[in-house]
Amino acid sequence: MKRHGILHPELSAHLARLGHTDTFVIGDGGLPIPPGVARVDLAVVLGVPGFAEVADAILAEIEVEGSVIAAEAAGSPAGDVLSTRFPGAETVPHEELKQLMHQARFVVRTGDTTPYSNVLVRCGVPF
Repeated sequence: MKRHGILHPELSAHLARLGHTDTFVIGDGGLPIPPGVARVDLAVVLGVPGFAEVADAILAEIEVEGSVIAAEAAGSPAGDVLSTRFPGAETVPHEELKQLMHQARFVVRTGDTTPYSNVLVRCGVPF
């Protein structure tokens, strides 16, 4: 049994398959997931687990090259969380972010209920 890191087997497998420039999404509980995009559903009840907890766990395991967040998050509680974890993120209108999700390898659905707690992550390489 693993002693640390991502313990959720489906999420761990998805993360292990990521390569350079692959994208995935960490989203709130209400983010619509496009048909055909894999879903890793972590939501237990409203609010659990939170976006920040899930993002922190994932960020400890991957190399990030870039990220995209909704411009509408600026100045909101979600924006504060996103800016500390994804500094320099590109901003686009929320509707455009939802369109970019169609090319993501998978979406991690959290139980978070904070509007705009969503990020598209582009993977980098650790060398």
